[in-house]
Amino acid sequence: MRRVILAIVTTAAALALLLSFKTHSQSAVPGSSPPAALGSPAPGGTGTGTGAGGASASTPAPASGPGKTVTGAAWPTIYGPVQVRITVAGSRITAASAVEYPLNTPRDEQINAFAIPQLNSEAVAAGSAKIDTVSGATYTSGGYIGSLQSALDKAGGA
Repeated sequence: MRRVILAIVTTAAALALLLSFKTHSQSAVPGSSPPAALGSPAPGGTGTGTGAGGASASTPAPASGPGKTVTGAAWPTIYGPVQVRITVAGSRITAASAVEYPLNTPRDEQINAFAIPQLNSEAVAAGSAKIDTVSGATYTSGGYIGSLQSALDKAGGA
């Protein structure tokens, strides 16, 4: 009888711990910013620009000193295009930012608010388009890498 009670209590405690487990949230992620600070279109928009006249036209270039600023091609994904702007000094990436990415739904906003800062910092750290994808943001990561490679090609790097 004691074993049955002990098993029930242990199971209930384990279940309570499991149900109280929280995955990361935007506010718990250090260094994350709201979408407006990441180079997104103005609030109330559709979340994606329309080529050169969309979000990339209103987003200022990254300010990281002298260098050549290049915007890659808008890379299509199933959720919308992703476009990256980089600043290159010599053969080194000194700044990277996504200037266009999907923001059509609250889930898009949540995923990209988490993924875009990681992709930006990885691009600068790696200095190339050979960066890891962000778990949970596979399509955004693929579009980011494609646009980043396009920007590197335009800048004359590889």
